[in-house]
Amino acid sequence: MTALESIQELKTRMSASIIGQDALIERIILVLLANGNMLLEGLPGLAKTRAIKTLAKQLDCGLSRIQFTPDLLPSDVTGTEIYQPESAEKFLFQKGPIFSNLILADEINRSPAKVQSALLEAMEERQVSVAGKTYPMDPLFMVMATQNPVEQEGTYPLPEAQMDRFLMHVIISYPDDASELKILRLNREEQHAAKEQEHKKLSPEVVFEARKEIAKVKISEAMEKYIVDIISATRYPDKYNKELDAWVDFGASPRGSIAIDRAARTHAWMQGKDFVEADNVRAIVHDCLRHRLILSYEANAEGVTPDMVLTKILEEVAVLA
Repeated sequence: MTALESIQELKTRMSASIIGQDALIERIILVLLANGNMLLEGLPGLAKTRAIKTLAKQLDCGLSRIQFTPDLLPSDVTGTEIYQPESAEKFLFQKGPIFSNLILADEINRSPAKVQSALLEAMEERQVSVAGKTYPMDPLFMVMATQNPVEQEGTYPLPEAQMDRFLMHVIISYPDDASELKILRLNREEQHAAKEQEHKKLSPEVVFEARKEIAKVKISEAMEKYIVDIISATRYPDKYNKELDAWVDFGASPRGSIAIDRAARTHAWMQGKDFVEADNVRAIVHDCLRHRLILSYEANAEGVTPDMVLTKILEEVAVLA
């Protein structure tokens, strides 16, 4: 079985457990293959936690769940040094929950920026520095953070530097009526099931093999220019449209163009293609950039969202042959 076939089977297995959230399943697998991190936003009960747990069940890897609360400390995430008088080194580092493969940072905006920043080095450099020593993460590593868009009392907005380190910011909504009916039946079946069906877990080597194949996906100079033009439109919107200029205060950083490039190549590979098309770029632009834009006071007053801005940009920016 090829790496692509294995990933497609993984997607099928996850779809059987997570009903009505096909877009979420595709995105979580895409972010894993692209070696990135994901911020997931949605109302309670929309399978955010279930999604990452289901992925961990299908993969032969570890999962750590960190419940972010106002009294959480950075050392509760990264770990700390413990004094051991009987040991030769005296101080031994006890690793925190961040030292796993899949990290569920549940309700990340419940903790202040000091605690949120404990994830920064691990998300970007894939390492953690404590007491002058650096500890590398496992090669298979992904942070999936969740936040509730409605209940804002007692929450702390994520700093821009933290947001910029998420490859994608995915927003999920309610399932349709047909999916809701399937969810009811699935829940009933799970309650009466004596034992969960055993199956062979997917080896992390399949993910690494997929990443090697994704690295070989070709992207033309025209597509590269298209990505750069989209990013440029977020920074200098006055070149394209006066309305856009009034809406955007700050555009995407170079991490934005890197994120689009990685996500578009992964998206193309998941479709069985060895080259990137404009449709692959357009399919992932909103998820890659919505958290990297800072809108103006005027835009917020008019109820303009980042998605509306990005849709307008895609209408204005042309693909050069």
